[in-house]
Amino acid sequence: MDTRGTPTTVPAACCPPAALAAGLSGQQAADLARRLKALADPARLRLLSLIAGSPAGEACVCDLTDPLGLTQPTVSHHLKVLVDAGFLARDKRGVWAWFSIVPGAMETVAALLPGAVPARA
Repeated sequence: MDTRGTPTTVPAACCPPAALAAGLSGQQAADLARRLKALADPARLRLLSLIAGSPAGEACVCDLTDPLGLTQPTVSHHLKVLVDAGFLARDKRGVWAWFSIVPGAMETVAALLPGAVPARA
């Protein structure tokens, strides 16, 4: 009853409670956010596409500056972010660094968001 003596009712729920999946843990969400943040840059996405599309499956940092129109230090910074996020592997050869896509890195990110990526037939 309310303060005037009128009976009160509990509003009906709009729908029965759903059985929710456990979802991401706090640590998983923080890790995923860090990895997605690394991808959330046009230059980094272009770097990934250039490396993935290279005939040898790898590219030297010296070959990546011209297509992006960025300086070598800027490209190196973006590559380091992608390496730290687990998307690229780095191989030092003499004075140059070569980069390749880490197999399964993108699938790992997609797997953390079930249902976000449609299953392939």
